[in-house]
This record gives sequence, structure tokens and C-alpha cells, in this order.
Amino acid sequence: MIAVALPLLGLALNLQAAQQVPAPADARPAAPYTVPPPTDTSAHAVRAAVAPVIDGKDNDQVWSATPVISAFQEWRPAEGKPPRFKTEARIAYDASNLYVFIRAFDPHPDSIIKILERRDSFTSSDMTWLFIDSYHDRRTGFEFGVNAAGVKLDAAIFDDGNEDFAWDGVWDVATRIDSLGWTSEYRIPLSQMRYGRDRAHTFGIIIDRDIYRYNERESWPLLRQSKPGFVSQFGSLHGLDDLESPRKLEAVPYVVTKSSNKIVNNAFAQKQNLAVGGDVKYRILSNLTLDATINPDFGQVESDPAVLNLSAYESFFDERRPFFVAGRGLFRLDVNCSAVNCNGENLFYSRRIGRTPQLAGIYGDTVPQEPITIIGAGKLIGRFTTGTTLGVLDAVTQREASPGDTTYDPATNFAVMRATQDFRKGNSTIGAMLTAVNRSLDRWSSPYLASSAYAAALDFRHRILKNTYEISGSFDQSRVQGSPSVLLNYQRSGVHNFQRPDADLPLDPNRTVLSGDAEEFKFGKIAGQNLLFESAWQRRSPGFEINDIGFLRRADQVSWNTWAGFFDRRPHLFYTRFQLNNNWWQYWTTDGLPQERAYNTNTHITFKNNWGWHMGGTLGQLGKTYDDRAARGGPAVRQDRYIAPWLFINGDDRKAIVPNFSMNYFRGDDGRSSSVNLGPGFDYKLLGRFSSSFSFNWSHNITDNQFFGRFTDTGGDHYTFAHLNQHTTSATARLNYTFTPEMSLQTYLQPFISKGTYSGVRQLSANPRADAYDDRYAPYNDPTVTTNPGGFNFKQLASNVVFRWEYKPGSTLFAVWNQGRSGFVPREGDRNFQGDVRDLFGLHPANTFLIKMSYWLNR
Repeated sequence: MIAVALPLLGLALNLQAAQQVPAPADARPAAPYTVPPPTDTSAHAVRAAVAPVIDGKDNDQVWSATPVISAFQEWRPAEGKPPRFKTEARIAYDASNLYVFIRAFDPHPDSIIKILERRDSFTSSDMTWLFIDSYHDRRTGFEFGVNAAGVKLDAAIFDDGNEDFAWDGVWDVATRIDSLGWTSEYRIPLSQMRYGRDRAHTFGIIIDRDIYRYNERESWPLLRQSKPGFVSQFGSLHGLDDLESPRKLEAVPYVVTKSSNKIVNNAFAQKQNLAVGGDVKYRILSNLTLDATINPDFGQVESDPAVLNLSAYESFFDERRPFFVAGRGLFRLDVNCSAVNCNGENLFYSRRIGRTPQLAGIYGDTVPQEPITIIGAGKLIGRFTTGTTLGVLDAVTQREASPGDTTYDPATNFAVMRATQDFRKGNSTIGAMLTAVNRSLDRWSSPYLASSAYAAALDFRHRILKNTYEISGSFDQSRVQGSPSVLLNYQRSGVHNFQRPDADLPLDPNRTVLSGDAEEFKFGKIAGQNLLFESAWQRRSPGFEINDIGFLRRADQVSWNTWAGFFDRRPHLFYTRFQLNNNWWQYWTTDGLPQERAYNTNTHITFKNNWGWHMGGTLGQLGKTYDDRAARGGPAVRQDRYIAPWLFINGDDRKAIVPNFSMNYFRGDDGRSSSVNLGPGFDYKLLGRFSSSFSFNWSHNITDNQFFGRFTDTGGDHYTFAHLNQHTTSATARLNYTFTPEMSLQTYLQPFISKGTYSGVRQLSANPRADAYDDRYAPYNDPTVTTNPGGFNFKQLASNVVFRWEYKPGSTLFAVWNQGRSGFVPREGDRNFQGDVRDLFGLHPANTFLIKMSYWLNR
């Protein structure tokens, strides 16, 4: 992949040299022509001879000479209704900046809701939004929002409406509340956006206002919920002439000092270090940017939530590291994802880069359970006027070794390339994606890790019949190479289970290459006032494998999923929004073994008092279905029908106290298995700057057929199952205080306790596919296993405190304290919840103290 990326970078640099033109002066006298008045869908910007002062006041000379945009209309809850309050906007620009002034009239300024929070935190406040499609490609853009208290929120937009809130631009805004209502005044540096190199430019634009106490949104131009897409509905902003052609370098060097616990000779020791790194953004062309990070540190990122996974599948955790979150929509190609079910499966899962050591379980407990060091990473991202989008990502992690030079994670290169081409003004797209992993193996790592892993994909989407319907699909191919022992582990993993005795799968102990493919085809109605639907067929061959750089729960599966949703977005007697979903899904192995057949319905209602009622349920295993993963490589087991209703209620988030409550219930195996999950919680806001949330979760799970283990003796393999009685309790608390929009303190605490006891151990019978439940199991007569099968008591505490200060635009100081505690014993114990919590806080803490200071440089 580096061989591919470097020629692309060289080509881009050559293009830059060929296209360099003199940049215009930053300020010049305004052109002596009359600016056309705004219409319902278009406006002209006025060139500013003198830049306005960003203070929320409209007394600058340019605002008195700028036409007023006033044709705002309500789009939620009622589409096209005259707005409750008047809104006016004015737009100006110079060679380097776009300026927007918004006057939000309100007859009761004391009722304007304004809440201080950390940047990029959504608040239940009055807001204004500025959405810009600087390419004018009707597919991508940027959004800049601010609430009445001056809290900024920004994001990049991709695929005509998906938002990437990890994108952080450097821009200014000021707000003021006065006798007429409130104002917001923006200065958006053009260097933060991408556009072509023509002399005259047209940007796509929508200006939006949120009157939160009435839950009303109004926009210019009118945004229609009944139409597909978002960016494709933008209006046009004309008159942007002689903009500078930014080829600027942005750099954010940082220094980090960290003190953390480390295991040395099976004992905790304190490790201190000082590191220097940085992020670099170089604009090769106005529409081609190179982002790079050197020796990155993500210590300010919140810890993952605690889980105890007893299933056959890997847990999915979302990406939170800013470098990998920003722009991730460009590198996204879903696998096994539809409107019915989507579990994060993707050709590229950035959490694979810088994960904890993969060989820690092989080379002992002294291997530190901390992320692998990322030496550096880079992204080349471009969007061209021809409708072509290009993204190349490359990252290198260093070799990690013990003091005896035993490799527990080899030096590895990860690479991704994604390209798409739009047609028909963005209504049709074809794309391609390549991923690659290459490891520098040695005698310690070659028996356990693949030397290389590659995947390639082609995808398309095509809208028809006035863009009301969409057809889409993809074809993926994968290839993994390694030693026979490595490939045998891949074949036996839970993703593949080639060793299943009742499946004709190609288990080959001499294999050094594993390859496979995946296909999908979708058809759906994506626009309309009330009814939408999607039907999807998907297939993954037994050998399809992408987990070295992607995320895949399982291969060897075919599915057909259908969703139909009814939407009523118009206010009625007692509600403002209503949605009813119906889902049907079926799964088989590629040789036709039925795995699941289920129907689900769910309803979502937002009442006029802003409370929400959400409920639904699933009726599953309709007909004969079999679980081919239950025995973890053993034969498939017949499944029984289940029912799983759920409920979620949320309060009015305009209030100081916002309660919520969730409930889930499951009953299966003819009543032998069941679970109840209860989750009360509330949010609390005080003085417009203090916010908090508290949630409690309690579950009781009884599983009569929990996999217990595979035991081998002279009689062969015995796949054992047990009755599990499990209780799980957790709580999550967040306390946030915002001093100013640039300075905040955030705290997070989550204790998690899960404990259970096994009993009634038995093994699969000779007929695990029997219709009768008891006929699927047989006694297992090994007293060393069945006499006292034990249980588990797993405890974990995750907590952190983060002080953040953006002391100048783009420059930030972080002070972080992170503490984790974890413990496990193979028995439930006799402690109550309070006793388990005391034991949890008695465990040895793993503390990390970190100070990180960055400084934004713009050349």
C-alpha cells in the first residue's frame, strides 16, 4: 500500500507545481456592482472592504451594505410552516474568510435557553447552524454551530448527510443576547474548507436555527425531511470571487508528560516519561490535504465501557482517538450492515492500529496491557471537481518486546486506500477500497500472526425514479497469508469454525493462504412523506477474513433482511413525531443451514411535552433454526423460539432534571432461559454551566445452555454446557463543569460487577439437532468437572478526570487523571453489591497522570 500511496503523493505534488497561481490580496475595495437580492434558494455574498469585528454586533460597515436573507421556514416539526419568530442572515467574505451574521429575533430574550458546555458537546439550547458545501458537489460539506452561550460545535459532512464530529476546525464566533433576541457572528477561515481553483466560486449553503423551548427548527433554504439526503438540498451562495488558493501548512506540536503504573517482575511500578509529538496538516492543493501524526498520544480519550463477554463473538468498541475518528466516513465500507441490523462490521476498523499486544496471552502476565506504540500515521484526503474522492491512510506501529527481547507484538504497517467517483450530480457513485497489513515477523511472532492480510472491494449506489429509490451493492475479496500453524488458528477461530464435525468446510492444516469473498445487494425507498423500506441480501463465504485491519463477527453466512418504516412527522393532537418500524430477517450458512428467522416491530413517539416513548419486541427462531457457534467449533445445536420485548422512556431535555428508564426482557428455550435488564437514569443541569448524568443498570440472566468448555479424553471430544445464573450491576456517573466555552472540567466514573454460578453441567448428545430440548443433551460423567463447576466474579472500575483549556484557537492544554481497577475470581462469592463495591475499591489501582500541551501553528 505504501507503494501505491507514495506515487499518489508525488502526483499530487506535481499537480500542485503545475497549478500554482498568484494569490489575490487579502483585502481590496468592494466591487462597484449591485448584489442581486436573495431568493428562496440562493443568495450572493458581499465582499468586505474591511473585515468585521467578531463581537456579535451588527454595527460594522459591511453588514449595513449586505442584503438580508429572511425567507426562513420551519422544517421541524411542521415542514414549510411560517416560523414562529423572524430570523435574518447576512453573508460577506474577503479573500481569506467567510463572514455570516445571524439575527434570531425573540420577543422574550429572558426565555432563550443557553447552557455552557465543552466544545463539541450538544446542549439543549437555542442554536444557529451554518452548513457549507464548499466543493458544491452536493455530497460533502462542513457545519459550524453555536448555542446562545457561545459553545461551538463543528463537523465534517460526507455521503450527503453523515456527520463526522471529530473534525475540529479553527474558526471564530461571538454571540450576544439583547432586547431583540440574540445574535451569532461567524468568521470561517477559508483555509478550513476545501474548494476548487476557479476564479468564481459557488458554495452550497443552509442556515438553520433551533428555538429549543418550542422544539422548532427553521432554515433557509427550506430543508425537507421527506426528501432524500441533506447536502443535496443546500441552496446556492454566489459571488465568491478571487478567493485565495490556500497551500498552507498547519502544525500542532505537543509535549506530553505522563506518569503511569507498569508491571515489572510481576509487581506494579511507576513509569514516568516525557514525549514530544505533533500533528501536521499540509494543503497540497486547495482540494487535496495531507494529515499526519507523529508519536501520537491519546491519553485524554475516555476509557472503553466495561463488558463481560460470554458469547462466541468479539466485542465491538467504537473509535474515540481523534486522528482516526476524523475523516473516518471516507474510509468506511460496511460489511453485513443493513437497515435491520448493523454491528460495526467494516473492512477498516481503526482500533486494530495501536491495539493491546496480541501475544500477551502467550508470553506471560508480565506483558503490559497497554496500547502498542504508534510511530506515525498519515492520511491523504482529496475531493476533486470531477466528483472523485480519494483517501489514503498509512500507519506504522513499533516492535514491542520484553526485557529478554521476546517479541510480543511485531512492527506492523497498516494501509487503506479508498476512492469513489460520483455521477449524475452525486446521485450515482462507484467506489473501490484496498486494505493491507504487513508484519515484520521473527521467531517469536511468526508461529502466531499472519505475515500479511489484504482485502479489496468494489461498491456502487444508484438512485432512480426522481431519486426516490436506491439500488446499492458491493463485492469484497480477502486474502491472509502466514505459516500453517497461523492459518490453522484462523480456520479454527470463532469467525470460521472450519473444524465443525457436521459441516463440510475446507479445514486444511497445511494451508498457508486463506481467501474468501463477500457480496451484498440492497434495494430501498429512501424518500417520501410516510413510507420507506429497504431489502438487503448479503453473503460472506467461509474463508472471508478481514479482522487483521477490519471487524467481522463471523463468516460463512447468507442473510436476507427487510425493513419497512412508517413516518408521521406532522404535529397531531398529542404528539409531534411518530415512527413505526417492521423488520424481518433470516440467516443461513452458505450451505443452507438455517440460523435465525425473526420478526421485530418497534414504535417511537415524541409527545408534545417533549417526552419520548420507545418500545418494541422480537419474536425469534420462527421455524427450525440451528446455532453453529454455540459449541465453539462443535456441531450445530437446535434453537427454540424466543420473545424479547423492550421499552425506553426519556423525559423532556429542556428541563433541569431529565429522567430516563429502560427495560429489556428475554424468554427462550421453552422458559428455561430468561433475562431481565432494568436501567433507570437521569441528567441534571444547574446554573447553565454544570451538567451531570447518572445511570444505573441491573440485569439478571439465566441461561440454561451456556457453553462451559470442550474436554477431550479417550472417548473423543465432549462439548459441555451448563446452567448459568448471573447478576450484573453497573453504574455510570458524569459530572461536568464548564468555566467558559474554552475551559471545562469533566469527570467520569463507572463501576461494573458481574458474577454468576454454573450448575448442571452436561454434554451434547449424539443428536444436538433434536426437536425436543432434553434430547439435545446427555449426562457428562467427569466428577472433576461436574462436582463443583464454579462460577465467576468479575469487577472493573473505569474513571477519569479531564481538564481542557483551549487557551487560543486550535491550541489546547489537557490535564488528565485516569484510574482503572480490575479483578477476577473463578467463583461468585457470597458478597452483596455493597461488599463487592468495597472489594472493587480495595483492588490495586492503575493510575495514569498526564499533562499534554499543544500549540497551533498556521503558515
